[in-house]
Amino acid sequence: MASLMETLIDVLEKENQAYEQLLALTLKKTPVIVSEDLEQLAKITDEEQIIVGRINHLDAQRTEAFLDIANVLNKDVEKLKIVDLVKMLAARPEEQAKLASVYDRLKENVHHVKRTNEQNRELIEQALELVHFNMTVLQAANKAPETANYNRGAYNTGDVIGMSNMNFDAKQ
Repeated sequence: MASLMETLIDVLEKENQAYEQLLALTLKKTPVIVSEDLEQLAKITDEEQIIVGRINHLDAQRTEAFLDIANVLNKDVEKLKIVDLVKMLAARPEEQAKLASVYDRLKENVHHVKRTNEQNRELIEQALELVHFNMTVLQAANKAPETANYNRGAYNTGDVIGMSNMNFDAKQ
């Protein structure tokens, strides 16, 4: 049982480190989104994907270790939580403190990553709304009615309202 608990604590430590790396990238991503640096955003996203892959692998290891612990304790793995394990380790305060500490840090880092990702998502949505608005304005400007401006030869110049060539004809 002790080695299973050490395995679980080790996997949780590694998972926490991966979430700390992910948090650093998500915090780094926010100013990149604001500055609209798509090249840097793509690089950060690629790095995030690598870390997320590592987190998924560690999550599978954690699930396996947790399943082994549940089997040894003869508990239902669906109902057994880390908080329950912390309480069960009252007889071993050193392991209890390690497990509680890594669990609290992991929970806090996951919360920060979620919050930062939510902020980044909102920034991206606002940027997309602005792009959509600009596209709509440009399309409307191209479809604006022509003016009744005529040149010297009595031909319609074909100017569109809001859009002009800004050419200066010194002969006129």
